[in-house]
Amino acid sequence: MSKQSFIKGTMILLAAGIINRLLGFVPRIMLPRIIGAEGVGLYQLGYPFLIVILTLISGGLPLAVAKLVAEAESEKDEPRVKNILKISLILTLSLGVVFTILCIWAAPWITTRLLTDSRVYYTFLSMSPIIIIVGISSVYRGYFQGRHDMIPTAASQIVETLVRIVAVLFLAYYMLPYGIEYAAAGAMLGVVLGEVGGLLVLFIHYYRNQPPIGLVPETVIGNTPGKLSLYTNFRKIMQIYLPVTASKLVGSGSYFLESIMIVQSLAIAGIAAVTATTQYGILQGMVIPILLLPSALTYSLSVSLIPFLSEAAARNDMKLIHKRLHQSLKLALVTGAPFAVIMFVLASPLCYFLYHDAEVGDMLRMMAPAALFIYFQGPLQAALQALNKPGTALLNTFIGACIKLLLIYLLATKPEFGIMGALIAINANIVLVTALHWNSLVQLFKFSMNVWDFIKVAASMVLMAAACHFIMVEPWISSLFLRFLASCMAGCLVYLLCITALKLIDKHDAAKIPWLGKKLTKFF
Repeated sequence: MSKQSFIKGTMILLAAGIINRLLGFVPRIMLPRIIGAEGVGLYQLGYPFLIVILTLISGGLPLAVAKLVAEAESEKDEPRVKNILKISLILTLSLGVVFTILCIWAAPWITTRLLTDSRVYYTFLSMSPIIIIVGISSVYRGYFQGRHDMIPTAASQIVETLVRIVAVLFLAYYMLPYGIEYAAAGAMLGVVLGEVGGLLVLFIHYYRNQPPIGLVPETVIGNTPGKLSLYTNFRKIMQIYLPVTASKLVGSGSYFLESIMIVQSLAIAGIAAVTATTQYGILQGMVIPILLLPSALTYSLSVSLIPFLSEAAARNDMKLIHKRLHQSLKLALVTGAPFAVIMFVLASPLCYFLYHDAEVGDMLRMMAPAALFIYFQGPLQAALQALNKPGTALLNTFIGACIKLLLIYLLATKPEFGIMGALIAINANIVLVTALHWNSLVQLFKFSMNVWDFIKVAASMVLMAAACHFIMVEPWISSLFLRFLASCMAGCLVYLLCITALKLIDKHDAAKIPWLGKKLTKFF
């Protein structure tokens, strides 16, 4: 099994993440054109509940598996690695079966009482098989990440996305004549097929690299120390799984309550149920995906950070911990900034060309300032969890969730705010949780970053924004699309020149990029 360095592993996941995000926009763009914003609302309404269930089953398992496998790898304890994998698979399978049965049984009550729109019923049933599939996939991804092999995760993500694109669009179109609720359910079945494709890729990678594992490891048969070792591994998994799952459950639970409260608050504000569903579909199905596009990087950083920080913490190597944190956060800052600028300055044309609806840009522009905080939040939370502070991450997330839900109720219920009140609440949550995570790292590990890095990035963003705005508004060519492309390209070029001139990146940073490093150093 091949291993990668921190930077190379991050770049592999980043490349896969970017490909997935870009490909993922195909159904994001096409699905509203097939089933409309209302259909997207039905498609999205079931997701928050599903996320809660998936968090209960696998929220902390990938982190626990990656962390413990990395520790066992550092000690070259292969039997322990196998035990960790088997325990995790048994745990996620057991929970998955139970929750799948419960979801199918309770579907009528959930869709009519909690989700406020009974048309979600068929979508809800269609998504139930995802529970077991995602649970198993998460364990295998954590296993490969713990072994510092990011290729299986990257490959499975790409296959999952490709299958999902074809299946979602085909099934949504095929089911549309039966009604919009059936079209939304068909789209969800496409998601299920995508997850199956991703899981098959993980199976293939696993069985190619080592023989299948039996139900009972050889080290525990008739051997008391081995049995104690099995129990110890289970206890260590639970010590990570429970607090991390609780932390993520706060986030996913608040997301679920957010979906209910937004629709209910808009109803209190006098907005019709169909309109509220449509506005929620626009927010969650159109605006948020654009906002999260650059989070492919932060996901890659978070996944790569966990095993490396876990090994460094096991050796009590604080210097390496600080180095990895600084690398991750600086990379998130420098690479996320230009996306935030484009989403703010060019929000309307961006949404027009994606969705044929420039008004969606108003929501995107309002959320763009919080984008950088989103990109920072992933690595910060992963660092706290990898460094055995999941309880701190839980508390920070809980505080942010409470503030968000309170603000949704206070603002979205007022007719003068409406859906914009929900956006203000979501922005406040993003900024607050990120600030709390940062403060926790500073207090617990005396971590710091050079303030000049932030000033340099801010200056580069201002110059990039000016270039984008000038080229977009000046009628130097009649084609709006060509002006938009030229604006994006010129803005990114200005930003790249600025961060290079300000030495935010240098040839040493460029040299660390896999495959292209040596070629890029020629430009410095």
